[in-house]
Amino acid sequence: MRVPPSLAIRRRSVLMAGLALLAARASRAAEDPKPDAKPPTGIQLTFDRPLDASMAPFVVAASRGLFAAERLSVATHVASGSADAIARIASGASDLALADINELVRFRDKADAPPVKAVFMLFNQAPYAIVARKSRGIHTLPDIEGKTLGVSENDLSIRLWPALARQNHLKAAGVKFYRIGAAVREPILSAGQVDAVSGFSYLSAVNLRDRGVPADDLAVLRYADYGCEAYGVAIIVNPAFAAEKPEAVKGFVRAVIAATHLAIKDPARAVDDVVNLMDGGLRELELDRLRTVIPDNILTGEVKRDGIGGVDPARLDRSIDQIAEDFKFRRKPVAADIFDDGFLPPVGGRLIN
Repeated sequence: MRVPPSLAIRRRSVLMAGLALLAARASRAAEDPKPDAKPPTGIQLTFDRPLDASMAPFVVAASRGLFAAERLSVATHVASGSADAIARIASGASDLALADINELVRFRDKADAPPVKAVFMLFNQAPYAIVARKSRGIHTLPDIEGKTLGVSENDLSIRLWPALARQNHLKAAGVKFYRIGAAVREPILSAGQVDAVSGFSYLSAVNLRDRGVPADDLAVLRYADYGCEAYGVAIIVNPAFAAEKPEAVKGFVRAVIAATHLAIKDPARAVDDVVNLMDGGLRELELDRLRTVIPDNILTGEVKRDGIGGVDPARLDRSIDQIAEDFKFRRKPVAADIFDDGFLPPVGGRLIN
């Protein structure tokens, strides 16, 4: 039987109100301390970009009560990029943040930089990619020579282009850069004004498919497939907060691991949690995004073998060497300067089947 639109809207309103009431009751039940219990620890968490499905583990941890179970009360904020998110951690404005670890490596080279470190690696492989149109003659990375590449302001992936070009015996100067705003990156490629764009695979490629560009016309040239060692986004922590409240940091990490399990097991439900918090979020688009992120960036072979959240120090050192090809360090850091594994649970608690 077809439900009249007005009735469907009323039913949805009642349902949403009921869910909100249940969530409020669950939150109060989790956060109202017993007479002999400590109140939850407040955490200021910053994302380095607006919410999308790649942040599903954090949304799931909040919506399913995993943060509350660790006696944490988490408030979220959005920065204007990884550099801004790291600056908020350094100043103490935020306690924890999600930020690109390669940007953290560059930040730590500043003379007055506090010892900010990552404590959990969410993206075992950076999502850096060149997304091209096959109809413009680009099928593999060497085909990019002589082509025009759209590069947006503050794009993090292009900073590793010199290392990528050297590793693959390409002439870095043989590619023409066309500077564009991030908001028009996909429209310009879709319109054929450039041959390819640099960016994140789970953003540009998915957005282009949503704009109607046929999937079989897109060549997604992931840096990781061409010798780039870079890790991606990680949870970073304010040093003072880590020293004062180490158990809260450990509890936060445990909750994110549990939520990542849930997001991998049921991406559709995780995306529902995310879209409910987005302004105008499209469920199918975000589901496509999460299904791209999980195998490409989160659940890699290294993670299946060694567990989620950690790093291979030798690989992290090699990735820092690659950063050095486009960044002049005063004193090049080593893995231990950037990543602290002391807040991770044992490997048995980080394995994802």
